[in-house]
Amino acid sequence: MSVRVVHTAGLGEDGLREVRALLEGAFEGDFDDLDFEHALGGMHALAYEGERIVAHGSVVMRRVVHRGRSLRTGYVEAVAVRSDRRRRGLGAGIVAALEQVIAGAYVLGALSASEQGAALYAGRGWSVWGGEIGTLGPGGPERLAEEEGSTYVWAPPGGVLPDPTGRLDFDWRDGDVL
Repeated sequence: MSVRVVHTAGLGEDGLREVRALLEGAFEGDFDDLDFEHALGGMHALAYEGERIVAHGSVVMRRVVHRGRSLRTGYVEAVAVRSDRRRRGLGAGIVAALEQVIAGAYVLGALSASEQGAALYAGRGWSVWGGEIGTLGPGGPERLAEEEGSTYVWAPPGGVLPDPTGRLDFDWRDGDVL
C-alpha cells in the first residue's frame, strides 16, 4: 500500500471524481454533496492499489471554542475504505497520515465517529469528548447533544487535550455541522 498526502487543489478534476466515487460506494449511498464539501479544502490521505484509490481521509481546518479560547483544529472527514479492501490496515494507515498533518499544523484533532469507525480511532489513542458539544450557529451558540458520545479528540505528541469537562463549540457550516 502506498499513501499519498495531497491538498485538495492538487487532486484535479479526475482525482476529485475518483475520491467522490470511492466515498459514495464506501458509504453505500449515504454520502451527499454537503458531506463531500466538508471533506474539501484541506489535506487528503489517499491509499492506492496500483493506480486506483482504495482508501481516503481528509483533514480540514476548523475553529473550536473551548473556555473562551479558539483552538486551531484539524478536523478529520470522509475516512473510507473500499468495501472489498477493508480489515487490511488501510483505515489505520489513512488515519496515521492524517495524524501527521494534524501534528504539524494544529493544536487539536477532532472528528465525529460512526459506530463502525469508533474502534479505529479509540485504538489509535483518540478519546471521546466527555463534555458538551455545540456549534456557533447563525443565531448564537447551540448545543448539539446528538454529537455527544461520538465526538473524538486527539492531541498531537507533546500537546495537551483541553479539559474534557468543558464544552467544545465548533464553527458553523452548512449541512451537518459536525
